[in-house]
Amino acid sequence: MAQEHGQQPPMATYVKVWGLLFVLAAASYSVGYFNVQGLLRWFLLVVLMLLQAGLIVSLLMHLAWERLALVLAIVLPPTLLLSLIGIGALDGLSTYLTRNAFFEPAVAPAPAEHH
Repeated sequence: MAQEHGQQPPMATYVKVWGLLFVLAAASYSVGYFNVQGLLRWFLLVVLMLLQAGLIVSLLMHLAWERLALVLAIVLPPTLLLSLIGIGALDGLSTYLTRNAFFEPAVAPAPAEHH
């Protein structure tokens, strides 16, 4: 049976989403519990957070049934933001490399010998 536009999903969908959110939250907690450090820690936390946010927005806020709204609300802003951050990072890298090429650090003079 196909769902009509605007129809509520069955209660089983909410229960499955709740269970999956519980598992993802437990995985986030376990990253800290097992003392994962460094870049791996932040990568895992961000991925788990994005999965949780995606589930909440798409299923619990019913954006999964509105394709255009999903694209406009979820995909477009982060894409634009990452593009602007990338442009800023390239500009910063260019400035950094140019400064290093023209303003090399001064060499410290050798200490004078005292007799």
